[in-house]
Amino acid sequence: MQISEKSRQLHPRRFSRLRRLLIISTSLFSAGWTASAAAQEVEPPKVVPTVEAPATGPIAVPSPPPPEAVLPEVAPIIEDDEFEKAIPPIGAEDDPELDRPLESIAEFEQRQAAEAAKKPADAAVTSTVEAQPPVVDGVPLPALADGDTVEPIGDAPITDTELAAPLPPLENFNVEPVVFAEAEDPDANREVAYTVQVNGLAPADDSTDVDLADLFGDLSALYDGDGKADNAAMVRARLSADGELMQRILSSEGYYDATVNTRIDRTARAEGEGGNAQAGAGGNRGNRGPLVAVIDVVPGKRYTFSDVIINAAATVPPGLIKDNFPIAVGEPIVADRVQGAEAAIALKLPEEGYPFAKVGQRDILLDGATGDAVYTLPVEIGKRSRFGGIETTGDLAFDAEHVEVLARFKRGDLYDSRKVDDLRQALVATGLFSSIAAEPQPTGESAGDDTEYVTMLVTQDAGPPRTLAASAGYGTGEGIRIEGSWTHRNLFPPEGALIGRAVLGTQEQGIGATFRRSNAGKRDRTFELVAEATRSNYNAFEALTGRVGFRVSRDSTPIWQKKLTYAYGAELIATSEDDYDFTLGRRNRDFYTILGLTGQVGIDRTDSLLDPTKGFRVTTLIQPEGSLAGRFSPYGRLRIDASGYYPVTDSIVLAGRVRVGSILGAARERLAPSRRFYAGGGGSVRGFGYQQLGPKDPNNDPIGGRSVNEAAFEARYRFGNFGIVGFVDAGQVYRGSTPTFSDLRFGAGIGARYYTNFGPMRLDVATPIGRKPGEALVAVYVSIGQAF
Repeated sequence: MQISEKSRQLHPRRFSRLRRLLIISTSLFSAGWTASAAAQEVEPPKVVPTVEAPATGPIAVPSPPPPEAVLPEVAPIIEDDEFEKAIPPIGAEDDPELDRPLESIAEFEQRQAAEAAKKPADAAVTSTVEAQPPVVDGVPLPALADGDTVEPIGDAPITDTELAAPLPPLENFNVEPVVFAEAEDPDANREVAYTVQVNGLAPADDSTDVDLADLFGDLSALYDGDGKADNAAMVRARLSADGELMQRILSSEGYYDATVNTRIDRTARAEGEGGNAQAGAGGNRGNRGPLVAVIDVVPGKRYTFSDVIINAAATVPPGLIKDNFPIAVGEPIVADRVQGAEAAIALKLPEEGYPFAKVGQRDILLDGATGDAVYTLPVEIGKRSRFGGIETTGDLAFDAEHVEVLARFKRGDLYDSRKVDDLRQALVATGLFSSIAAEPQPTGESAGDDTEYVTMLVTQDAGPPRTLAASAGYGTGEGIRIEGSWTHRNLFPPEGALIGRAVLGTQEQGIGATFRRSNAGKRDRTFELVAEATRSNYNAFEALTGRVGFRVSRDSTPIWQKKLTYAYGAELIATSEDDYDFTLGRRNRDFYTILGLTGQVGIDRTDSLLDPTKGFRVTTLIQPEGSLAGRFSPYGRLRIDASGYYPVTDSIVLAGRVRVGSILGAARERLAPSRRFYAGGGGSVRGFGYQQLGPKDPNNDPIGGRSVNEAAFEARYRFGNFGIVGFVDAGQVYRGSTPTFSDLRFGAGIGARYYTNFGPMRLDVATPIGRKPGEALVAVYVSIGQAF
């Protein structure tokens, strides 16, 4: 107990009495209660006068023991003489102050005032001393709220000035970093090494092709850490997560009674084994080896299907559900197989005329004694249905009539969800929607044969119809070429697009406009009207050309790649071009008017339009043309392109292509220079400049030919989003109409690829093999997409 200095100064005599009474009371409490208890056993009970207490309620009084009770004799803790000696003497002879009557507060204050009046000088000094706070190490102690100064803690004196100083305001409190006596070694290895040990895991058997150890290893956090962690707590956290993972894996494979226990063991470090663990505070830490994260597995019984029950109405054909549900009696319960079997039913029923089929919640009843499981699956097959009409709603890009053009089904066909998916994909390929949905709606209208019609409800949400696009490329001899376009994809509904196009390059400039109607009266058919004007300035020729034409085609797109493509059309070309006249010995400009037809057929069996890795392509182009200048001079242009792709591994693809072309029916001099064949450049024979192969005039400028052959081979290696390509190209252009495959020129090089979501970006660097005077040592090509 602590008593403040202020209480001492109020009344010294009262304080002396209070302290004496506290000492007596403490002595009586600590020693006297046992003596009194012992005295009750030997002294007869004393009669104590009854004192009535105020009536403040009932007071609980201990019940006396029954008369017949025999209480055990308790020996006194201390003797009476020892107890009496422990009590301090109390009497006037010991302390006269105890017998003096207490004076009142008023009397005490009057006496204090009288004593102060007799000794004014002493009082002034005392007042000054009392008014000044105590000082520790030159720092005065702060005062408490009641005016008292801070007291020492216990009996210890305050020697630290920081303890005596007042606390700063909270907003000004500043935490200074702790400075350790010894700096931490930045090179110290703080990693914790550990190994993983799995005990009792059941090996794979013939009933499942899943290796539990491999499955656990693929998902394990411990294995993913490669045996290293920042501290032991991290190892414990990974071990706990892997314990739960192991329990889920076992349950997914039918081990429902499995138990998984985890622990961490520490191996002893082998004698002489290196390490940088430090002794000292860590004790024998340096003798400890890596931690061992142990997972003890008791798989228990594996449950198998003893019965498979599917509650469903009869289907057409009768075995539709049973034949497409791959779970059989006797198989172990494997979660992936069960979910896959249920998904197979959910997919197969809508493909066979049941658009409203629903697979219910499975029930598996386990028998712990035998390990048997009874599987029950409710299936609502719904009404068997046929396609009816088409309705559309929402923000429309076109009406239901045009949706019928895109659909590959007609009224009365048995419902097939694959045809609905095909319609949805065709709608997405138009590029006119931000979202699109196609769902069957029941009508209740009978279609005969115990079926009913369903209406396909197409919900449209038209997207922005305008598009700005740009592309750029560079090739040695071809220069820089930038092309931009503006498209309104639905200016003339349905799917009537207007396209404006412009080309700006170092050797080609032009503008053009195209009207295009997609899905024109038939799915995947496109109709185009084209008008354009271009200026070309190449070493082979300089031309000002105007062209108008139309084209009907069935082409592939990045979204919708087609196996069979075709195109046909006509064009009228008016062009002014210069050509070298060997008779006059100089270049001469002439005007050509050309009317031509176009026919093209293509077969595509590749897996990608812009980046194929397997399959082949073959395209044949036939262009009957005739010059309208002077007398009509008909001729025909024929070209065949073929390419193939073979995946050696997942990351290596071998690719090759061949091109053969011929012009029949006209001499080279009767052909406009722009209608002749040329070779060389990024899309032809790399290593040479654009159009630089073949016959040349005395100025060493190419003049083109009537036949061409090209070949290329590439080895493509891809790693992530990047790739490296090595290639060899060959080709030549001939004066005659029949390619002779002689005097081939070769180019070789290496390329880099960066793969994006719209196709690879290409950078190729090549050099001619057997370079001749005037040919560049290195040719560079930059574009989008593979070379072929």
